[in-house]
Amino acid sequence: MSAKLTILRSLSISGFSLFLFCVLWEIIANANIIPNFPGATQTFKELIWWLSDPFFDNGPNDLGIGFNLLISLRRVLIGYTLAMVVAIPVGLFVGVSKTIKSSVDPYVQLLKPVSPLAWLPIGLFVFRNSEVTGIFVIFITSIWPTLINTAIGVQSVDSDVLKVSKSLGASRSNTITKVILPAVMPNILAGMRISMGTAWLVIVAAEMLLGTGIGYFIWNEWNNLYVANIFVAIIIIGITGYILDQLFEFLQMQFNYDS
Repeated sequence: MSAKLTILRSLSISGFSLFLFCVLWEIIANANIIPNFPGATQTFKELIWWLSDPFFDNGPNDLGIGFNLLISLRRVLIGYTLAMVVAIPVGLFVGVSKTIKSSVDPYVQLLKPVSPLAWLPIGLFVFRNSEVTGIFVIFITSIWPTLINTAIGVQSVDSDVLKVSKSLGASRSNTITKVILPAVMPNILAGMRISMGTAWLVIVAAEMLLGTGIGYFIWNEWNNLYVANIFVAIIIIGITGYILDQLFEFLQMQFNYDS
């Protein structure tokens, strides 16, 4: 019962906070401090309009917000999946082998700080295709958190456990798959969660130059000087990002060995 009361109390506080924010937003808009700044009422009216028919298709430059969201999610899913396929095995080997760590570490330190938008012209030049470029940008920017977290997790595995595994005659591959991998799953999932947040953040910025997707929707509405629709997109981006984050939080709870 106490858990239900705690949840209800948390929801009540969050709802009240959101209500106050919308009231303050509306007051600022009506005060005309910033000319033509849309208020909460106008924004939510636009949100309802876009959600009433989210999948209309009047051509590549006039798609419903649902179509744009699906385009962005598709790019994120493909680029993110490719990044995880590379990041997890490489992270495991980097954590296990000092030689591999010494070989890979310079590339990680060099490429990790590079801005996602710096990769955009490189991708367009190499692939000559906006779709592939978007996937490439997601791949190259979301790979690092999972790779680094996986390597750190492997290095933190109890050495006594590895010694026992070796004394029992386990091969190197069996040690990695049966001992190390289960032990580092919390680290891997934490890295995957950060990588997903990075991927979702990056694709919105990258799509402003790619011609489709939720990022392009924002850029197109800015060109039309319709700021209310930009806020609509921000709300949808935020809700989608929250849902994705909660999915990974649920997965992390399944591998929380402390509970």
